Amino acid sequence: MELIFIRHGQPAWSVDRISQADPSLTDIGHRQAELMAKHIANFDPPITEILVSPAIRAQQTAAPLASMTQLTPTTVPELIEIRMPDWSDQLEEDVLRIFAEARNRPPEEWWNGLPGGESFREFHERICGTIEAILAERGMAPDTEGRAHLWHISVPGQRLVIVGHGGTNSVALTRLLSVDPTPWEWERFFLGHCSIARVRAISLAGEHVFSLRSFNDREHLPPDLRTR
Repeated sequence: MELIFIRHGQPAWSVDRISQADPSLTDIGHRQAELMAKHIANFDPPITEILVSPAIRAQQTAAPLASMTQLTPTTVPELIEIRMPDWSDQLEEDVLRIFAEARNRPPEEWWNGLPGGESFREFHERICGTIEAILAERGMAPDTEGRAHLWHISVPGQRLVIVGHGGTNSVALTRLLSVDPTPWEWERFFLGHCSIARVRAISLAGEHVFSLRSFNDREHLPPDLRTR
């Protein structure tokens, strides 16, 4: 079992200086998605499934890979990024100011999230539960004796691509690697646009553990296309 996490390409967070709640990819983002797809479409062993967030930027990122592999992506609604307050039609500089001011909050306030948005506690629970459900549907479950790092696999050989977000992918990695969570995972585990992170389940200690094989891999992108 291997999970390949892809962060979406560069999104157009603002159009004419107006914040976009569910942005499309920029021209750079589309190019990043094409290069990422060319890089992993012919992996050996081949990809068996593509799972994708419902966000437009994730769907557009997954499209070239789906075309090249002839796999039909499965949209997983709960892979959406943390739900922010509704900033539709607000000026970009106002939203950036809110983020800048929020960075110096104490940890407890970070866990509570931003007013009007999803709390980081809810976000962590949602993503961890979603990853566990995805694995359970494919024959993989946490160790029945409660050993945190161990997993049981009944259907080996699967290779899943998950096209998500900086937050969703980093939180999923903390769960799979049994790392204590923080409410700022995308800062602790930085993932650039269209970067790749791979974790592989390996046989160990009588069961399986997840092994991090690559992280924030952007070698498929030329330096001028490596954005964050």
